[in-house]
This record gives sequence, structure tokens and C-alpha cells, in this order.
Amino acid sequence: MVSHAINILVLRFNNPKLKSRRKELRNNSTEAEKLIWSKLKSSQLGCKFRRQHSIGPYILDFYCPSKQLAIELDGGQHNEAKSMNYDSNRTEYLNSLNITVLRFWNSQILTDISTVLEAIYNHLC
Repeated sequence: MVSHAINILVLRFNNPKLKSRRKELRNNSTEAEKLIWSKLKSSQLGCKFRRQHSIGPYILDFYCPSKQLAIELDGGQHNEAKSMNYDSNRTEYLNSLNITVLRFWNSQILTDISTVLEAIYNHLC
């Protein structure tokens, strides 16, 4: 019974099948991802974040396990109907696991990082 529970957790969090894709995403970060990671890493907001962390079939940009908070950064392609539907399904799945999802536009990260960090901090407290 215990090994079954462990297998479910392995599949839900950081699925080994997604490891190479997570690594690829970390190695090819956007400028917005690099900037926000420089502010989130090393528990600068008081909580540990992981980047490119998978939960179920999805790879999250940033995830704080202790607060069950996902941070997603969106580029212009997220304005398209197909992407909006995918994002909606993804958020619904994560919410079903009691994970809160905060979404920010890349342009917002690059032009107003302090407001973004304040919003994240408010969800952490």
C-alpha cells in the first residue's frame, strides 16, 4: 500500500518522463523567466521556489511546495484560443490539487517586476 502511494506521488510530482523536457526548459529560459527567478531563488521572498517543476502532465514555470503556489509566465501566444483553453484546463487541474495559480504576462515581469513580486508575496503570507 505504501509503495502504491509513493508511485502516485512520483507520477504527480516531477514525473521522470518529463525530466529531459524540464531540463530543456531550464536551459532555455526567457528573459522574463530569468528575471523573476533571480528574485525567487534562494528563498528571497521567505519561501522556497522550484523552477520547471512538473505536477501531473504539466510543467510549471515556478512552484512553491510549502504554499502550493504556482507562478506561470505567459507570452503573446497565450492570447490565442487554443492556448487559453489549454491554460484553463491546466489551472482547473492544479486547482483540483489545491494549488493556486498566479499568471503574469512576460511584459509585466520585464516592465514592473516590483508589482509582480508584491502580488506573489501577498499570496505567500
